[in-house]
Amino acid sequence: MTVHPFATSRTAALKTSCETCSLSNLCLPLAVAEKDLAQLENIVQQGRSYQRGESIFRQNEPAKSFFAVRSGAVKTSVVTANGDEQITGFYLPGEMIGLDSMGGHGYACTAKALEYSSVCELPINQLEDLSRKLPSLQHHFLKLMSQEIQNGQHLSLLLSKNSAEERIAALLLSLSTRFSRRKLSSTRFHLPMPRADIANFLGLAVETVSRVMTRFQQTGLIQSKGRELELLNPDSLQHVAHAREGTSR
Repeated sequence: MTVHPFATSRTAALKTSCETCSLSNLCLPLAVAEKDLAQLENIVQQGRSYQRGESIFRQNEPAKSFFAVRSGAVKTSVVTANGDEQITGFYLPGEMIGLDSMGGHGYACTAKALEYSSVCELPINQLEDLSRKLPSLQHHFLKLMSQEIQNGQHLSLLLSKNSAEERIAALLLSLSTRFSRRKLSSTRFHLPMPRADIANFLGLAVETVSRVMTRFQQTGLIQSKGRELELLNPDSLQHVAHAREGTSR
């Protein structure tokens, strides 16, 4: 495997405590009292790095750990009955992957790094033991599982929309909200995924994604250069995302 030239120094830099991590307000430390934080840190394996396209775990492999994205971005996908890849989600720093495998014997999907990324690994058995000792952590996991179910329902609704414009606008607004939670700009950000992955996730052709993005740019909704994106008119983009809801009232 080719080693990233800065992998060693970057990995060392990432091995900071959960308490001082900039994502602590999004990740598991949010649910743990300061006096109990050491117990969480004892089981967290921090800062493991992955190159773009490298698998963090694969569908049907024994599910031994959950993962929190520390840097970069991750996509999840499943292999359909006819052998095609279907992307099921994109994950940003502070977000958990593998939760849909809780209670199963194997991972429900495959997780791959979209770019050079690092994750914190949380062994499931140790995390379950700690959750029994810390009710606040257990409660937080129930909230995360509920959110996972809601995300699945949201995706089903998104893919049921007839309009490519609605689907793409909804995805861009979702990313905007999630970047904002990380205290980053909600209107100017880098898309970690290529348009082919966006098309796969939204059930569209790549050409359709490119055409809609060009139309959004021409009508002043966005400014796009490569994967660098600026939302120029988020309110109008909201109207596009919910266009069909408006016509049904």
